[in-house]
Amino acid sequence: MSALSIPNILTYGRILAVPAVVACFALPGTPSPTSRWVALGLFAAAAITDFFDGYLARAWGQQSSLGRMLDPIADKLLVASCLMILVDVRTIQGWSVIAAVIILCREILVSGLREFLAELRVSVPVTWLAKWKTTAQLIALGFLIVGDAGNVVFPWTVETGLVLLWISAVLTLYTGWDYFRSGIVHLMEAP
Repeated sequence: MSALSIPNILTYGRILAVPAVVACFALPGTPSPTSRWVALGLFAAAAITDFFDGYLARAWGQQSSLGRMLDPIADKLLVASCLMILVDVRTIQGWSVIAAVIILCREILVSGLREFLAELRVSVPVTWLAKWKTTAQLIALGFLIVGDAGNVVFPWTVETGLVLLWISAVLTLYTGWDYFRSGIVHLMEAP
């Protein structure tokens, strides 16, 4: 399959959106209400490509090894970068930093487990609950990215985002445990 198929181009776009979203928070004079809305627009476009790249690859028979490798990397880059910048600008602070750390740790641990199991030629499929976990993370991050600037549209934007972040962290723990439980058999058998 071509590296320039539309599903792969959508994944590349998601990866390229990461520094653009971060720039909305890291450049001088940011984050401002305007930069938060711009960041939300970029983030939302990137999040939507997460659905469409896989859907189109399957629908058009354009699944590729490159796409299977890059898709989860793009997801993790987007989520991890947003969590880090939101902690930096103190949208996520206090006890809620623990939820962000749980999410980051799970992503790293599961990535390592998947890489190890791939060497053993063991596939650990993505579960529906893991897809819901990702959806919850993306929605939580959307609320947190727009932050207080979103209060003009939806009061308690940050508070809603933080509640959703904790829900995401709980789902993250459960799905992480689920992956680990599925992989532990192979870990114990490995030389």
